[in-house]
Amino acid sequence: MNQINLWTSADHALRYLSQADAIPHRTEGEAVLLEQVPKTVKRILDLGTGDGRLLALLKIDRPQAESIAVDFSATMLEAVKNRFAGDTTVQVISHNLDYPLPELGYFDAVVSSFAIHHVTHDRKLSLYTEIFQILEPGGIFCNLEHIASPTQALHAHFLHSIGFTVETEDPSNKLLDVETQLNWLRNIGFTDVDCYWKWLELALLIGKKPQSI
Repeated sequence: MNQINLWTSADHALRYLSQADAIPHRTEGEAVLLEQVPKTVKRILDLGTGDGRLLALLKIDRPQAESIAVDFSATMLEAVKNRFAGDTTVQVISHNLDYPLPELGYFDAVVSSFAIHHVTHDRKLSLYTEIFQILEPGGIFCNLEHIASPTQALHAHFLHSIGFTVETEDPSNKLLDVETQLNWLRNIGFTDVDCYWKWLELALLIGKKPQSI
């Protein structure tokens, strides 16, 4: 498993931000995610928030929700702080997902968008466990994620579809298949676990914490 992570680089982060809106079908996955998060949630945690794009979409119909946006890229942190400047319901925290989550309290929804695939597979599993632990009973975890294709040919096809090649893809990526991640979520204790949307290597993985454990 590679340990490369280029997201401390401002150039890398800015290059991503310049291309984010052009990712094919991204808005479809975001729309499904927005449908699944109850409008009544009181606290939202956004892991790997980037410039706050997903959290901003969630806040349109959930303006009352107290939210914590987490990222470790200085460029992304500056962007998300600018986006939510003056919004006292949003707290921005610097934290590297390679390490255990800090004490943040409990949440009705934990979301993430194209971030968790940058950590090692072992860390993905431990992070999913930490997320389960900080969800309120009945809470939801939504991970709009870049996942692994089952074959190299399909991986190359996906990269071509988004304007990349095997040679130019992000070396920070540590991609994992859908089935493994869904099984992890079920084994941790999540219910109603499924892939709620998928286009090639973009997938929305969702699980809910039971009302009573």
